[in-house]
Amino acid sequence: MSGKQTTYRVCFCFQRRFRMAAAEAPDDVKAIFFKYTAANGFMSVEQLRRFMVEVQKEENATLEDAQALIDGVSLLHELKHITLFHRRGLNLEGFFKYLFGDANPPLNPKLKVHHDMNAPLSHYFIYTGHNSYLTGNQLSSVCSDIPIINALHRGVRVIELDIWPNSTKDNVEVLHGRTLTTPVKLIRCLRSIKEHAFVASEYPVVITLEDHLTPHLQAKTAEMITKTFGGMLYSPGSECLSEFPSPESLKRMIIISTKPPKEYLQAKDVKIQETTSKKGKDASKQEPWGKEIQSFRTKTNANKVGCLDIESNEEDEEDFKLDQYEAPEYRRLIAIHAGKGRGGMQDWLRVEPNKVRRLSLSEQELERAVVTYTQDIVRFTQRNLLRVYPKGIRFDSSNYNPLIGWMHGAQMVALNMQGYGTALWLMHGMFRANGGCGYVKKPEFLLKGGDVIYDSLLVKMTLKVTVYMGEGWFYDFHHTYFDNYSPPDFYARVGIAGVPADVVMKKTKTLDDNWIPNWDEVFLFPLTVPELALLRVEVHEHDTSEKDDFAGQTCLPVSELRQGIRAVPLHTRKGERYKSVRLLMRFEFI
Repeated sequence: MSGKQTTYRVCFCFQRRFRMAAAEAPDDVKAIFFKYTAANGFMSVEQLRRFMVEVQKEENATLEDAQALIDGVSLLHELKHITLFHRRGLNLEGFFKYLFGDANPPLNPKLKVHHDMNAPLSHYFIYTGHNSYLTGNQLSSVCSDIPIINALHRGVRVIELDIWPNSTKDNVEVLHGRTLTTPVKLIRCLRSIKEHAFVASEYPVVITLEDHLTPHLQAKTAEMITKTFGGMLYSPGSECLSEFPSPESLKRMIIISTKPPKEYLQAKDVKIQETTSKKGKDASKQEPWGKEIQSFRTKTNANKVGCLDIESNEEDEEDFKLDQYEAPEYRRLIAIHAGKGRGGMQDWLRVEPNKVRRLSLSEQELERAVVTYTQDIVRFTQRNLLRVYPKGIRFDSSNYNPLIGWMHGAQMVALNMQGYGTALWLMHGMFRANGGCGYVKKPEFLLKGGDVIYDSLLVKMTLKVTVYMGEGWFYDFHHTYFDNYSPPDFYARVGIAGVPADVVMKKTKTLDDNWIPNWDEVFLFPLTVPELALLRVEVHEHDTSEKDDFAGQTCLPVSELRQGIRAVPLHTRKGERYKSVRLLMRFEFI
């Protein structure tokens, strides 16, 4: 970009021109390069290998690995008609291109699935969607199979479908009941799941059904599921499992989870009177570019009088069953039985020695339960599955802090996949781990019998993060996108999401009028529970007159961060990777 100029019109007769400097290696990178190079100014294959071992902490790096990097950078230069004598090694420009290129990401692309996948399902965090069929808000958006397809392509492994009779009571539709959402046919959703279930991951897909059907339609649903999935369907019979099978044993299988059938209660028509107008006041909102998520230690007002909590009774009804209303062929399909049963929280969390099940709690129920029943919840989740779902007044499809579930061993922390913002970015970050397969092994302390206490913990390690610079906005955005009259004024925010003791966000200085900001700032993050820590990175453009503009974000599991100097790609609000925008950062564990 050397020598390029950008022009901004200030008025009809006056323009401002800004010359753009080329991206230049930070001083720290230059110093490291010259430390490892010979007098001729080129880094040889052996010197690059030493750098990879000593700075990048790639202990198993070979001469072949180093040569492959040099060849890759050389090929890139040749394609751009830039001369590089690759037989002699890398010059400073080539070294900088390698560090800031696609071949140097913060997570190891060769790692793939590396967690032990032979433990029971209850030993994993599972990538879980809520109301997976909705395209927008919870009250009036269109139901479709497209969000389901998108979720599966991202690696989501738990799809939720609310199934209801159609208007003529002779077929089954998927919709958010008692709202104005437009339905989609169940068979369409099932066929899309079959086609796209294992595009991103071979590990099992769980379909959680919220069932509002008559026995006749339950039988029809069973027929549709059986015909659609055939041999892909995991069906252990009508009895509850004594232990969940492993993800490895269930590869490319579809699992059905719901409460066993009960009498169909015809839904009364509910008029959504002032609810839609109140949703902005009652719902827990997030700014579209990522307002801080509410701490789960704060008390909530979710049960205000007059609020329509559509899902507050998702599994609150008594689990007594009337055999004459059951469709046996439907019941036989249920592999993971769900339900709360009679009694209160202590009964719900009861661990049975010869039976495993799934329990669903709203975010509010979990927030209240962790005050008194922390150890009971952790013990329950060591054998059983706990699903957490957003409170019903999140009409705008916003989300809650997923860490409250993960901290207490909840496997299925369900978020609205269309609720873009900080909470969903944390979900994306968590499930970048383990090769993005949708299953992440829980930390050992959540799987053992001892008490889990997060207060007064000692620091296990400190993550040192250096934010060198960023580039790519000039290519991915129009030159007046951030400011009509000058280049953007970028700053970065870096921090940790995790247990309360580790949570923090820090900010670089703002650099004015610069498409290639060079911050060169260092931050230290002491971590008490690094196993649950996620590194948050955001870039914003400072605006003196309005809200600061969003300029990219990413979230990365600390447990899988590669040490050394890395090129960190940034993503849009929706989690889609920008073509060019990235930061140059360094990660060290001290």
